[in-house]
Amino acid sequence: MLRISALALVLLLQALPLSGHAWAQPVYRSDAEPPMKMEPALQQIEDRWAMIRYELKGKREKLVAGKALIEDAATLVKDYPNRAEPLVWQALALLADAETRNDYTGLGLAKDAKRMLEQAETIDPNAMAGLIPSTLGMLYYETPGWPLAFGDDKKAEALLKRALEINPGGQETNYYYGDYLVMNGKGREAVPYLERARLVAVREGHERADRGRKRDIQEALDKALKDR
Repeated sequence: MLRISALALVLLLQALPLSGHAWAQPVYRSDAEPPMKMEPALQQIEDRWAMIRYELKGKREKLVAGKALIEDAATLVKDYPNRAEPLVWQALALLADAETRNDYTGLGLAKDAKRMLEQAETIDPNAMAGLIPSTLGMLYYETPGWPLAFGDDKKAEALLKRALEINPGGQETNYYYGDYLVMNGKGREAVPYLERARLVAVREGHERADRGRKRDIQEALDKALKDR
């Protein structure tokens, strides 16, 4: 989950050299090659995103892998400019990088991710079963407010509730709303949402991401049970 320092200022993402590791290598096309089919490409991006967030341990390894992931997601956005899903994954790749860095560059990445999610929302607000408003809502409750950034709990709550309307039984929609409630000292209210998220079955083909998210859910649920 993204956590950004309140002292952060927007700076440019610094370039890093790529290593020879398989998880750091771009897997998509050159300009001379046809685009990869979108669904398999998205699944590869999701799998690498989950590896960065939940499995890689060293900060440098995570940064190198994250840089390659951001580049591949950007290529997929160019290949499918009229689809929301690549934009969402480009935003999630940026946010994973911001989480790894955990420094003053985070707000710049968060603002870029917000812009991409808003663009995705104009293409298809219901894409990915409510993940767009869920992730936007998370950004609004995780980031500092004015004058440093755009954080706003009222906007966060409205977006998170909209996501639940789109997908009331979803893992992500329930997790993010529950996490928002926990962060606002409403552990008792959060428990039903987090329990619902915890019980959603792991999807075939999405095991790495779903099992990693289960850890996030359990962490938030433990806090909710302690605080209620």
